[in-house]
Amino acid sequence: MPEYGREIQKMIDYAITLPEKEDRQRCAEAIINQMSHKAPQLRNSEEFIRTLWDHLYLMSYKLLDIDWPFDISEAEKLQSKPEPIKIPQEGNYLRYYGKLVKELLQKLKEMPAGEERDELTRMTANQMKRDLMTWGHGSIDDEKVIDDIARMTDGVIQLDLDIFKSLGMRSMASEPKKQIKKKK
Repeated sequence: MPEYGREIQKMIDYAITLPEKEDRQRCAEAIINQMSHKAPQLRNSEEFIRTLWDHLYLMSYKLLDIDWPFDISEAEKLQSKPEPIKIPQEGNYLRYYGKLVKELLQKLKEMPAGEERDELTRMTANQMKRDLMTWGHGSIDDEKVIDDIARMTDGVIQLDLDIFKSLGMRSMASEPKKQIKKKK
């Protein structure tokens, strides 16, 4: 365990080689004392002392034959790693659009064709372009937005690239920047 350092590990290796059990026991107690100096504010806590003995057991490769003051059967749990968190795979390829856009596209898929759906499609596409600008490091691809809309609506919304551009779906990059006048 790197938090205790090389010298503590050398002491433990030496304690394993001692022939007499009493000598190993005294050496182990001295090692625990040295280990407790690494975190003196917790030295009086019984749980802390138990953790030190568990660490000693693990650092000795389970070879140190002494009378353990605590049950060391739980020491193995200290080295166990937790299970990795499962990341949901559904829609993961479009996560940069966010949940709101996903909900909008679901609503678009269920809406009847008409002016209201066309306006919501335009606003959603503009939002998708803004998200691409933010998360795509400035690259905006109208074809990608059209493809993603079709894919996320299961083909219900199909936009033509020419119509897409003529509907007023502008990229933020093409908008003129406002110049700020400096006061003198």
